[in-house]
Amino acid sequence: MKKNPLSVVAFTLIVIGGLNWGLVGAFKFDLVNYLLVELAGAPVLATIVYILVGVSALYMGIASCSGCCSSK
Repeated sequence: MKKNPLSVVAFTLIVIGGLNWGLVGAFKFDLVNYLLVELAGAPVLATIVYILVGVSALYMGIASCSGCCSSK
């Protein structure tokens, strides 16, 4: 996979999302919600982060499989 800026951002967001889900599963603590809604008072920003994490996962899934389905 190429290391272009979009892939780096997508990977970073996936790591953030994975860590957040780990915290939710282990401790019932949503860090993204805490930081962006409770502390910053920006629920719209938290929603945007959640959407970007999901889009990043989709992008990375497609990018990592882009060559695996072609017949060479």
